[in-house]
Amino acid sequence: MTNFINVIEKAVFRHRVAVIAFFSLVTLFLLYNASQLKLDAGFEKNIPLNHEYMQTYMKHRQDFGGANNVLVSVCDKNGDIFNQNFFDTFKNVHDQVFFINGVDRSLVTSLFSPATRFTEIVEGGFSGGPVIPADFDSSNPAALELVRKNIDKAGILGRQVSNDFQCAMVTAQLLDIDPETGLPLDTLAIAADLETQLRGLYENEATSVHIIGFAKMIGDVAQGAKDVLMFFAIAIAITAIMVFFFSKSLMLTFLPLFCSIVAVVWQLGLLTLFGFGLDPMSILVPFLVFAIGVSHGVQMINAVGKRASAGMDVKVASQLAFRTLLIPGGIALLSDTVGFMTLLVIDIGIIRELAITASMGVAVIILTNLLLLPVLMSYVKVSDKYKAKIAESSKKNEHSWDLVAKCASPKVAIVIVAVTAVLFVLGFMQSQNMKIGDLHAGAPALHENSRYNQDTFLITDKYEITVDYISVIVETKVDACTEFEYMTAMDDFQWRMENVDGVQSAISLASVAKRVNAGYNEGNPKWEVLPRNQATIVQAISRVPTSTGLLNRNCSVMPIILFMEDHKAETIETVVAAVKEISQEFSKDDLQFKLASGPVGVMAATNEAVKESQDPMLYYVFGAVIVLCLISFRSIRATLAVVIPLYVVSVLAQALMTYLEIGLTVSTLPVIALGVGIGVDYGIYILSTMNIKLREGLSVEESYLEALKERGSAVLFTGITLAIGVSTWVFSTLKFQMDMGILLTFMFIVNMLGAIIVLPAIARLLWFKR
Repeated sequence: MTNFINVIEKAVFRHRVAVIAFFSLVTLFLLYNASQLKLDAGFEKNIPLNHEYMQTYMKHRQDFGGANNVLVSVCDKNGDIFNQNFFDTFKNVHDQVFFINGVDRSLVTSLFSPATRFTEIVEGGFSGGPVIPADFDSSNPAALELVRKNIDKAGILGRQVSNDFQCAMVTAQLLDIDPETGLPLDTLAIAADLETQLRGLYENEATSVHIIGFAKMIGDVAQGAKDVLMFFAIAIAITAIMVFFFSKSLMLTFLPLFCSIVAVVWQLGLLTLFGFGLDPMSILVPFLVFAIGVSHGVQMINAVGKRASAGMDVKVASQLAFRTLLIPGGIALLSDTVGFMTLLVIDIGIIRELAITASMGVAVIILTNLLLLPVLMSYVKVSDKYKAKIAESSKKNEHSWDLVAKCASPKVAIVIVAVTAVLFVLGFMQSQNMKIGDLHAGAPALHENSRYNQDTFLITDKYEITVDYISVIVETKVDACTEFEYMTAMDDFQWRMENVDGVQSAISLASVAKRVNAGYNEGNPKWEVLPRNQATIVQAISRVPTSTGLLNRNCSVMPIILFMEDHKAETIETVVAAVKEISQEFSKDDLQFKLASGPVGVMAATNEAVKESQDPMLYYVFGAVIVLCLISFRSIRATLAVVIPLYVVSVLAQALMTYLEIGLTVSTLPVIALGVGIGVDYGIYILSTMNIKLREGLSVEESYLEALKERGSAVLFTGITLAIGVSTWVFSTLKFQMDMGILLTFMFIVNMLGAIIVLPAIARLLWFKR
């Protein structure tokens, strides 16, 4: 290892100008590429495509549509919808939705759709037609009254028209491929079109427009993500002030910040080079890269400053700091990189992109902060006044470090470990209550008072349907819908599910066929049953076209659509468990009830994928940290001293999530891995010095005191500075950023305290003879 360090040191410091020139050219090249970076959001990136439910979803989405829906509710603010102004506006909204690029025009539905029809029983049999006739005149009160009657006859109240007649709905499904470009659909462009071409044009003092759906939600998240730049700037400003107070030098403040920003530029540039965009849900990763860079940069300026204050030449001090920090810093950053790469085991596109983005950024820090920074620092001129300041500051800290070093004394260590054990047990018990999935109604990425969530609450309140529905796909033999046995099984299954908590209503071919059968018998409720005669069943289902999404062309696949009260984790878990249990009773060789399609089907698959990935992710993260610590320290005891506090903090973070009602979702799952990856740095830096002193024969307490004098100030400083930086996220317009800010603030502070307080106490017990 010493030979390796010698070779690297000679290559870097004997060619300092070449090193700086190389970094300058690469930075300019990657800065240009970073300027081409675009936000990239996609529906399929957010779902586990290889999950059993999603296999069913992908198999049948051509027949029954996907889960990427848009719902547009137009409401009259002054009364009901039966007035000229409303219907003229609603017709324009329908036409506008129809012509938005990326909308599947065959599946746009509203009162003005030709497929929206009514059927009534008359003396001569059946009569029917479009709910809004071809000669409809919105200025004619009689025509408006006719439409009101047709809505009642069509049975669309609560679905296409609100229960209080104040709103009407346009529903649409989005394509996966842009028909104009042939490329994957630009979700953010769709969201912008929905906002400008619908709400922007048609919302006024008389009419309100409410839009929900995945594309609109991601668009609102991307809009809120613009605030991230402001928080990034605030964090840089706070960090700069804190680094200046720490280093007492403008140049030593500028250099670590500059190198950390270079790391972010490299990261963003490399993303563009490799063909990636930046997803709105992972837009916080560049800040984390900056934070990690500052953490390691502060260690470097701390090491150089201490040596320079002792009278050493700055270039020699930089070389010695480089030699001292290359291995512990490299191991810490490698641990971060490998830890983030373990997120690749999670079969969800957005998390895999986050893993690539984060690991790429951290790997770059090895170059910018462990190679470029010491080279730049070797050119800094240090005045005698500055050396005196550093020496005076070190003397002031010595008394404090003597007190902190007591953490490694036998009696204090036992108390600390005992308290840590109690906290771990309490945290572990609390963490067992952590829920998988969303714990609140509406879009979890946005605050409850956001426009999107307010639109969601309005639509949920006024209609019997929302985007919160799950489709159970019934796979059976060809023409099964004409046989009483199969239709009855579907009907019984639907009835059982309608009585499950969380299911608001349900619809299937069987339930529609019963209503049609009653219609054939003068509307008598006694005839609202499935006829046993095959010809009569055929007569009933002949009135249901495939465009309704209730059957495919050969009647071998039929969905049962369950409209749910919300998409909270408990609701989804209850409904999915009921589907699995009831389907076992009804399924047989030629009749299978399969999960799932619809937006909640996607959420159910995602929640299960997150649950399945939670433990393996932690195993891989901690496994990587353990292996790299063993390689670095060549000591099981040293490795345990680093890893145990990390594990305790990760359990306490999960307990905090349950206390704050933050569910484990695609957004929050990576936080634990990110927290462990960043937290391990503190322990490695402290223990790297301790381990050397222990091998020289010093006691644990003496070794820890030396480590504090060498690295303590930098560890305390980085923990507090980074926590202050991310704590500003609580003011974000994005709820998921606020949640991440709370969790990361907690993990930065508590991991730092774990390295300063718990690590030496554990070390004292592990090296009990010292």
